[in-house]
Amino acid sequence: MTKRTIERLERCLAVGLLASGLWATSRPVIAQEANSAASMATAIQEAPRLRFEGRLQQGTLGKAYEGALDNLLRVNTVPDTQAKHNLTGLMANPPGTFIRAGGGYGEPWTRDASLNSWNAGSLLEPVVARNTLWAVCQKQPDGSLVLQRDNQWWDKVIWITGAWSHYKVTGDQKFLELAYSVTQDELALTRREHFNSTYGLFQGPAFFADGIAGYPEPEYDPTNGSSFVLDHRYTKELMSLGTNCVYYNAYKCAALMAKQLGRPAKEAQEYTAQGEALKTAINRHLWMPEKNNYAYFIHGAGPLVGQRDQTQEGIGISFAILFGVADAKQTQALLQTTHRSPHGITTQWPHFARFSDEKPGRHNVSVWPMVNGMWACAAAQAGDVPLFRDEVENVALLALDNNNNFHEIYNAISGKPDGGWQGGHWGPLPDQTWSATAYLRMMYQGLFGMDFQPEGLKFAPHLPAAWGTVSLQGLHYRGSILDITLQGQGSRISHVIMDGQSSKPFVPTTLTGRHILMIALKE
Repeated sequence: MTKRTIERLERCLAVGLLASGLWATSRPVIAQEANSAASMATAIQEAPRLRFEGRLQQGTLGKAYEGALDNLLRVNTVPDTQAKHNLTGLMANPPGTFIRAGGGYGEPWTRDASLNSWNAGSLLEPVVARNTLWAVCQKQPDGSLVLQRDNQWWDKVIWITGAWSHYKVTGDQKFLELAYSVTQDELALTRREHFNSTYGLFQGPAFFADGIAGYPEPEYDPTNGSSFVLDHRYTKELMSLGTNCVYYNAYKCAALMAKQLGRPAKEAQEYTAQGEALKTAINRHLWMPEKNNYAYFIHGAGPLVGQRDQTQEGIGISFAILFGVADAKQTQALLQTTHRSPHGITTQWPHFARFSDEKPGRHNVSVWPMVNGMWACAAAQAGDVPLFRDEVENVALLALDNNNNFHEIYNAISGKPDGGWQGGHWGPLPDQTWSATAYLRMMYQGLFGMDFQPEGLKFAPHLPAAWGTVSLQGLHYRGSILDITLQGQGSRISHVIMDGQSSKPFVPTTLTGRHILMIALKE
């Protein structure tokens, strides 16, 4: 029995125990858990409070925000009681806490750890986020640090984006120095083992689609009963949009890390050149001008080798906009041509031949709030405030319709928690962390337009007209505490007032103490 099979069985067991109310964690280190509980209580107390002036908005968007905070800071911030994740020796202990992947997933997982830290963890609980990023790394016999070695290589480089973001939020120089060495190793390893020089693209399955439900035939083999993508033919050779966008941003982040650390100029130059070449290859091979959209992937092996699959990939399109793979013209085309379900953008569109509205694929036409969060922020970044509003409200209502619980996956038609079909029918898992942090991302990076940079925090808000005045009180940023109010509507800043004085929408890293910031917007 493989390690992955054992993990699947454990997850199934966990879901069953959760449903029966019998789930409990073992308690070998009571003192550490007490410290962890105290730490979580402090994090919740210090979390910024979101307040909408309108009762309707506060009762929906505001309530969902509270549920997302609870999900991240109480439910899924957990102690590493047996120090099994501290393979680097770098996790702070006590409290030794980290962010697990969700109610049905006890591990941090590389992609989940990275996304959750990037979305909100580094801002709200920086020590825990740092622990979480180190929890998916390991120390080699020679003392070097690397990302944990496993067979799911294709989405691990999102860690580099999460690590650079963590530095920008916290200014943790020691973390950056160590993270850069991990970054160098991972980019060299993946380029050596998974780069297709003919196409100029990285090979491997699509970002986060580790289940075979995310692929049509011939990659999907109907005679193969395994749900794991790599157990099916031709999947190792795929060249997908989302995965390559993540690699592109990893190169950008690596170059910025090198510059920030004062490394030799050639290091940053090489990473920048490799990133730009990859961006060119993505647009050359995956952009479909006749559809004004991107293809999902290129078949890298088998009878369809070299052909594009024209399925819409929600996370790939989102990353293309967020990371700057798509130019301004392409971005506007994507906003107009991308298909959305009644409950927001789906992981992919349309159904593969073996799926339907009555039997949706787990990684096909289903709503994963993690994807919706990225799509909403991509829309905001592109200036489409109505589209941003729709996606935020969709995710908030999905949570509120289910006791303010952020599940992992929902049916795109009914909006009910539904794990979709992959072999058999999968049950929905509750308390999914990246669903909750995606919502927090929509508030922080989308609504308030927070853009963390090494020199400070920039604001470029996006306030839908129907939401009215909104405030975020008690935001801890470096040595300052900010009370921020947005007034008006739209994404164009009319004026900014800080502590009663005209100001810019920017807070330097050197600011200390409590300050009141008001940003007025106009369409």
